[in-house]
Amino acid sequence: MILSGVLDRPSPNYLPRGDPARIDMLVIHYTGMKTAPEAIDRLCDPSAKVSAHYVVEENGTIWRLVPDRKRAFHAGRSCWAGESDLNAVSIGIEIVNPGHEWGYRRFPEEQMAAVERLCSALLACFPIPPHRIVGHSDIAPDRKSDPGELFDWPRLARAGIGIWPEPTTDLGRGRGVGVIEHAGALADLAAIGYCVTAGVESTCVAAFQRRFRPQRWDGRLDAETARRLAEVRAAYDRARYDHARRH
Repeated sequence: MILSGVLDRPSPNYLPRGDPARIDMLVIHYTGMKTAPEAIDRLCDPSAKVSAHYVVEENGTIWRLVPDRKRAFHAGRSCWAGESDLNAVSIGIEIVNPGHEWGYRRFPEEQMAAVERLCSALLACFPIPPHRIVGHSDIAPDRKSDPGELFDWPRLARAGIGIWPEPTTDLGRGRGVGVIEHAGALADLAAIGYCVTAGVESTCVAAFQRRFRPQRWDGRLDAETARRLAEVRAAYDRARYDHARRH
């Protein structure tokens, strides 16, 4: 990928992807550490065995740690749309933010503008469809909460990065939480891509809420969440159909 102004800080923590490399997924994280230097040092520490392809600081500085065509160690134990070896097919972007443990805060304009610029450049180079642009909490809902409810997914979607259907305000037709409708809502979660298994239903719902209904992310399948699930599923279905027609 060619993008002006990117600084290099090579990390030793990577492996080959395979030949030929398949790169069709983008995973967005926050660093969850107190400072940017602390986060970058850890991602470049061979004993830590973690890394990402890029780090974006709060002032908009972009660091490249691992070459795009190499396998970075950012996704960990994760799953999306039934696929579990996500490091093999994804590019990981770490966005500097203290996270929920150290004082989670909004992402500054300079940082979001840099994230948008970086993602756009990556999408110009790799066939990453909108339905495979995810947050870390989407693919590891039982372990992770990043990039969190303050991340501006609508902004990225307006720039053609990911999916964000505008929510409807009419909840009169929203699903209830009875047994049959509960099953339908979980089916919507799975159709979007969440790997819903026994025992993690509420954590998957909370991850969905953090991203698509960030006003409340309690993991409860209320009528508003069920309604939002239905409209997000419809948007993902359209995106997959459009992608299949073009390819």
